[in-house]
Amino acid sequence: MHIHTRHNTLLFLLLLLATYSNANNTDDTRHTPIKEQLGQQLFFDPNLSFNRTQSCATCHAPDRAFTDPRDNGVQGAYSLGDDGHSLGDRNAPTAAYAMFSPDFTFNKEGKYIGGQFHDGRENNLAGQAGGPPTNPIEMGMPNKRVIAKRLQENPFYLSAFKSLYGDNIFTNAENSYAAMADSIAHFERTELFAPFDSKYDRYLKGEYKMTEQEELGRTLFFSQQFTNCNLCHQLNKSQRHPQETFTNYEYHNIGIPTNIEGRKKNGVPIDTADTGLLNHPQVDDPKQAGKFKVPTLRNIAVTAPYMHNGVFQNLRTVVLFYDKYNSRSSKRQINPETGQVWATPEVPQNLSIKELETGPALDDQRVDALVAFMKTLTDKRYEHLLNNNE
Repeated sequence: MHIHTRHNTLLFLLLLLATYSNANNTDDTRHTPIKEQLGQQLFFDPNLSFNRTQSCATCHAPDRAFTDPRDNGVQGAYSLGDDGHSLGDRNAPTAAYAMFSPDFTFNKEGKYIGGQFHDGRENNLAGQAGGPPTNPIEMGMPNKRVIAKRLQENPFYLSAFKSLYGDNIFTNAENSYAAMADSIAHFERTELFAPFDSKYDRYLKGEYKMTEQEELGRTLFFSQQFTNCNLCHQLNKSQRHPQETFTNYEYHNIGIPTNIEGRKKNGVPIDTADTGLLNHPQVDDPKQAGKFKVPTLRNIAVTAPYMHNGVFQNLRTVVLFYDKYNSRSSKRQINPETGQVWATPEVPQNLSIKELETGPALDDQRVDALVAFMKTLTDKRYEHLLNNNE
């Protein structure tokens, strides 16, 4: 996707127009911008980055399931910043279905859940939207005051912000920045980000018949007798819930190894441990080190690479990685992408052993069936990408 392009495909534009025509169909609001429209404009605006080269859509491209489609010299593991050379140390998560993540909290079961980013450090979508513009290795803006000035360069923004947030919205940079983030969050709550129209959703409506392999994968996925998948990747306990996001929004350490090749290129010392949830400003419990938020499996087959650090390139590799905890087969102890024994965890303590060791080992047929089922979780408009991710 070209970073200056505001509408990536004709299909995307048509979907966008349909969304707004439904949301803005009364006479008294016909000529007044709504927050979703303002947020859409902001989401695609490269002027919110220091060198005017990068927008939210650069790392969350709508034609690639709202992930970063660029290689960036690290096989897509990390995103490249507006300065043209800075690389992050985590894989950009999809913005699709992110609206359903609850605010970050410590629940009654004694578990941290929700929030945005891999470590939940922002409570909600607005908090997430406000992060990248002032991050020095992302969009690189020096402060909120400079961003407020950039916003006022655009006549549409001047009018829309005042209309939606009050005439004095630009008198305070904190307020105008919060309004910007709020508008983007409103856009990210539109149906465009969560259409629930995959083959799985159509199957639930009786509009799609799963293949034998997909049906086997579905059965395995939802069965605690045969896999451990749904311990973390099922929110609604009914197998036929129409809006299953395939994550319980908890945090777990599953033993992901360091992305050594990525670290060699982004300059982060290889022996530096990303402690995940422990990076959250509200978390100081060492037992949370190495835990990351369980991601949605929606569009998982078209959003490689995988894990918080993009260390795995193939979805089948991910399934095999989980299976190594239960299989005694020597074959299962080998990472098929490297041909070597699975590398040791970046953070070896606090592993979710109970969850990881639930269920029997999987043979190749069942591994392939699980991958086939996860492909059915692809939104309809991204199904053409499946052949590119074999």
